[in-house]
Amino acid sequence: MTQRTADDRPGIARRTEARSRLDEKVTVIVVLAFGVLVAPTSFGQGVLDIVSQLTQSVTQSSSP
Repeated sequence: MTQRTADDRPGIARRTEARSRLDEKVTVIVVLAFGVLVAPTSFGQGVLDIVSQLTQSVTQSSSP
């Protein structure tokens, strides 16, 4: 009896499809609109503070 791998199972490995330029443009517009709407709010500022702290700690831990 042969052992099956994840590649042999139907439905496990999905094929990726190339994104169209229109799809990429729509993604950029949605992200920019979300950023403009969220950034001025207290929630947006909280998210920004958390991301800033995370990036600072990662940068400090990776520097010699």
